[in-house]
Amino acid sequence: MTEDKRTRGPVTVFLVDDHALFRAGARTELESITDEVRVVGEAGSVAEAVAGIARTRPQVVLLDVHMPDGGGAEVLRRVRPEQPDVVFLALSVSDAAEDVIAVIRAGARGYVTKTISSRELVRAVVRVADGDAVFSPRLAGFVLDAFADRPGAEPISDPDLDLLTPRERDVLRLLARGYAYKEIASELFISVKTVETHVSSVLRKTQLSNRYELSRWASDRRLV
Repeated sequence: MTEDKRTRGPVTVFLVDDHALFRAGARTELESITDEVRVVGEAGSVAEAVAGIARTRPQVVLLDVHMPDGGGAEVLRRVRPEQPDVVFLALSVSDAAEDVIAVIRAGARGYVTKTISSRELVRAVVRVADGDAVFSPRLAGFVLDAFADRPGAEPISDPDLDLLTPRERDVLRLLARGYAYKEIASELFISVKTVETHVSSVLRKTQLSNRYELSRWASDRRLV
C-alpha cells in the first residue's frame, strides 16, 4: 500500500513566462478543466518570479526556459536555496537537449514542451507535486544520457548520496516509489528486519525524520 504523498486539495501553481498572452491562456486552460490545480500567481521576468514565488509560496512553478533577464535556470538558482520545497516543472517551446539538461541540472523536477495538451499538463503538475519526475516522451532520453554513469557522460557527484551503500540506495529507491517494507523485502530478497535497519541507517545519514522526507530527498536526486 502506498502512502498519500501530499495533503489532498488543489495543487497551487505559479506561472512564469515572458509572454503575457501565454500566461493568460495557460491560467484559463488549467483552471477551466479541473479543480485539481489553482493558479496563485504569475510573472513575466526573473525578478517578478522570485518576488512572486516568495509571496505566494506555491507547490509547483511552471517555468519557461528562455526569458530576457536570465531564464528558468536563474529563477531556480535564486529561489531553491530559500524555498527548497517548491517544485519546478519546465514548460517551454524548446526541445533542445542543452535546454533540457541545463534546467534539470539547476533543479527542475521535469520538462514538458508547449505542445502538451491541457489535460496532460494538469496531470504533469499533479505528478510533480506528488514527487514524480515528468518529461515529454522524447526528452527523457536526453536526461538519461546526461546523467548516465557511462564513458563520455559527465560524472555527477553528490556527497550526501555517496554516503549511502548500494543496498541502502536500493531500499531508498523502492521506498520512494511507495513500496511497503514487506514489498521491499520481497523485491530485494532480504528480511523485513533488514529493510528496517537500512531505512534507519539512511535516516541517520541523511538527517531526515520520516518516510515522506526520504521520498522527497530521493526524488530530488533522481533515484526514483
